[in-house]
Amino acid sequence: MTEFGLKTTVHFGQAPLSYLDTLKAQKIFIVTDPFMVESKMADRITERLTGKEVSIFSNVVPDPPMELVVQGVNEVIAFRPDLLIALGGGSAIDEAKAIMQFSRKIGDLPDMDFIAVPTTSGTGSEVTSFAVITDREKGRKYPLVAPELLPDVAILDSDLVKSVPPGIVADTGIDVLTHALEAYVSQKANFFTDAFAEKAVLTVFQYLLRSFESKEDTEAREQMHYASCMAGMAFDQTSLGVNHGIAHNIGGRFKVPHGRANGILLPHIVEYNADLKDYQQKEYCLAARKYARLAELLGIGGVNVRTGVRNLISHIRKLEKALKMPQGFHDCKIAQADYQKEEETIAAGVLADGCTATNPRPVTRADVIKILRQAW
Repeated sequence: MTEFGLKTTVHFGQAPLSYLDTLKAQKIFIVTDPFMVESKMADRITERLTGKEVSIFSNVVPDPPMELVVQGVNEVIAFRPDLLIALGGGSAIDEAKAIMQFSRKIGDLPDMDFIAVPTTSGTGSEVTSFAVITDREKGRKYPLVAPELLPDVAILDSDLVKSVPPGIVADTGIDVLTHALEAYVSQKANFFTDAFAEKAVLTVFQYLLRSFESKEDTEAREQMHYASCMAGMAFDQTSLGVNHGIAHNIGGRFKVPHGRANGILLPHIVEYNADLKDYQQKEYCLAARKYARLAELLGIGGVNVRTGVRNLISHIRKLEKALKMPQGFHDCKIAQADYQKEEETIAAGVLADGCTATNPRPVTRADVIKILRQAW
């Protein structure tokens, strides 16, 4: 038996932040980053919380480390809120999830509600039971996975992403594409997750470049916000794959932004998962057939599965080039000697990463090292 369910209620469309006007909670703890406070973006939340006791924790950094989670937990337990609101990008929401989860258990706050308000369009974290926390000492990122990490409510307000700069639009947008593609071919993919993943892929190819080229294109920004959420709904059910398994380990060691690392790897992972052999090939794996199906939906299908997959890979590369994304890790200020020295350690981390387990094609240490060398 296969199960599909959505716990998080999503508010979107016109003035979705007005939902905050209906809150019954009296003590509210907000987790955000310093920029949200300094830019007055956080005021859009707090101005709707008049008459309530509000505490803001703005000690959020990219790739949140465990020590900041511990600090946040201590502040939540001392404040004892009815509601925790996460405001920000993936790092803010991930840190808030970890703070919320540990606070509920350690601080005996089982009834504390959780609302996520994303300000970037990439992680889909507002609708997933995943979070990623960094161990700075070991240089590794650790995915946390638990149903309790799912927000009760997500608020998608496209006004909050209008000011996102092009570089971050590119990184986060390719992260959306990677989420959707990995969910689509995951071992746990099903009829319902495929629908979300397909729609997210089509939306990315239609709107990401527009969103990158102009922050005034409000339709494109809004559609990418929705695509991020839909991809999150898909991979929350299916998990991801080796693309994320490698990105987690490279990002932790070499400080490559997560979406950028995913983008560099993505064409290589699609090719690996498709497992194309020779031109006489008659039978294709399910992942290859699904990639070819996406190519057809995008209007770039070929005469057979092989050409469909090849066209999809070319389409991804063309989009990434238009987004001015690096074509290899050599473009990410990493010394080749350091990269090569870490191959074995990265490969071990990838094989231990929870995302790798649901990759459609089994992965060995040698496979990971080969992909790393292709992606250099």
